Amino acid sequence: MKNTILCFTVLTMLSCSTSKMNKNKDVKLIDVQGHRGCRGLLPENTLIAFEKALHLGVTTLEMDLVISKDKEVIVSHEPFFNHEISTAPGGLEITADNQLEHNIYKLTADEITSYDVGLKSHDRFPDQKNIGATKPLLKEVIAKAESLSKKNSRPLPYYNVEIKRKPEADNIFHPGVEEFSALVVSTIQGSGIKERIFIQSFDVASLKETRANDPEIKLVLLIENMDSPEINLANLGFTPEVYSPYYKLVTEELVSYCRTKGMKLIPWTVNEVKDMELMLELGVDGIITDFPDILIDHISQNAAYNIMQ
Repeated sequence: MKNTILCFTVLTMLSCSTSKMNKNKDVKLIDVQGHRGCRGLLPENTLIAFEKALHLGVTTLEMDLVISKDKEVIVSHEPFFNHEISTAPGGLEITADNQLEHNIYKLTADEITSYDVGLKSHDRFPDQKNIGATKPLLKEVIAKAESLSKKNSRPLPYYNVEIKRKPEADNIFHPGVEEFSALVVSTIQGSGIKERIFIQSFDVASLKETRANDPEIKLVLLIENMDSPEINLANLGFTPEVYSPYYKLVTEELVSYCRTKGMKLIPWTVNEVKDMELMLELGVDGIITDFPDILIDHISQNAAYNIMQ
C-alpha cells in the first residue's frame, strides 16, 4: 500500500511539473525598455530616471547619445539643450529661439553639468516629478546601473543606445559618422558590458560604420518611414538584430517578416494601455515606453506574458 501511495505521489508530481513546463513554453517573454529611463515619471535621460526604471524592473535601459567638445559620449536626446527641459547656468532661461545656441558639441563635459534638465515642468508629461538633474556620461550611466543591479541582487540590465546623427549636422552639432561611431564603440568596449548592449539609429550610415568597427555589437534599425521592410533592409545592406519601427507601423505581416529574417521586433514609443495590448497581441518581442510601470503592471496581470530577464 505504501509503495502504491508513493508511486501515485511521484506520478502526480511529475505530471504537475510537466504541465508547468508546457505552460511556461507558451509564455511570451517581453523586453521591457524604459524610454529615456522612464520619461513619464522622471526627467528624461538622467541618472535618477535610469535608477527608477531599474527599480521598476525594466529589462533594458533605452537612451540617446551625443558628443561633447572634449569627445565624451553624453546621454541626451538632442545635441543641444532643449528648451522644454533645460535651464542654463545661473538659472537663465532657454527658449525655442535660442536653444540651438546651447550646442552640446561646443561644450565640455564639465560645462554640460552646469545646466539643469530636471526642474522644468514638462507640458507633455504632467505627472513627471521635477527634480534637479544633469546630463550624464554614458559610462556614468553604465557604472551606476551595474552597481545598483548587483547591490540589489537584480538581473543585470541590457542597454539600447541611440546614435543621434544627422548628416547635415556633421561637424556642427556632432562629429562625422566615422568619429561619432568610433567614440561610442570605444566607450562600449571599455565598459565590460558589450554582450548586453545594442546600438540603434535611424541613420543607416551610423549603423554601417558601427558594424565595420565592431561586428560583435548588436544593432537596431529604427524606422519611422512608410517604406517596406525589404526596402529599409536593402538601404542598410545587412540584417540587424532588431527592427524597431514606430508602433503604428506594426502589422501581422511585419511581425511575420521579422521572424523569417531572424530579427527581433521592438516598436517605439508605446504609452497607452490599449496600444500596449495590441502590440503584445500582434507578437512583438519588446516594447519601448515612457511608462514602464504601466507596461510591467499590465504584463504581470496577463499569464500569457512575462518580463524577459
